[in-house]
Amino acid sequence: MSSPDTRPDDIGEPRPVREPGATGFLAGVDRVDAVVDRWWDSLRGHPVVDRLFYTASEAADFSLLWHCGGVIEAIIEDDPMVAVKMSAALGIESALINGAAKSLFRRGRPIHETQRPLHVRRPRTSSFPSGHASAAMVAAAMLSRHGNTGAWYALAGVVAASRVHVRLHHTSDVVGGLAAGAVLGALARRVVDQ
Repeated sequence: MSSPDTRPDDIGEPRPVREPGATGFLAGVDRVDAVVDRWWDSLRGHPVVDRLFYTASEAADFSLLWHCGGVIEAIIEDDPMVAVKMSAALGIESALINGAAKSLFRRGRPIHETQRPLHVRRPRTSSFPSGHASAAMVAAAMLSRHGNTGAWYALAGVVAASRVHVRLHHTSDVVGGLAAGAVLGALARRVVDQ
């Protein structure tokens, strides 16, 4: 995980739907994204902060972090169905967000032209909405059924924020992913708690 990612960031990527001179709501979203990204630059380059966010981003790839959380909770609860339900919820979330939603929006990812301090996998899918953020919210909703609510949501927040830190998502992508994940997580909890 310590080798820098030297690949260009814009190869084969979908481009933003709107023109640079766009006006209205989407132009406002772009401005907010730019302001947050400039503010976030004050955090980038600090070794401890970089390590935290790059590790969180990598650990949550393919929802591995959350599947492991489900297995740990299943062991603690002595109920293998906890892990099965978690994986099922994450599978549905991934199909809806990484499949259907991303194919609708086709938003380009942030362009990052310098070497990254640590390795991070760069997806080829659309930037909006953030699948890491939506999966984090679904996982936090499912895992908090067994306690430690604050800890699970705090971890979900770190994973979601990591996508802005490593410049793989715009802030609005993460907000969209968090919102979608909150809805999907509430639905998943309702189904499994019946």
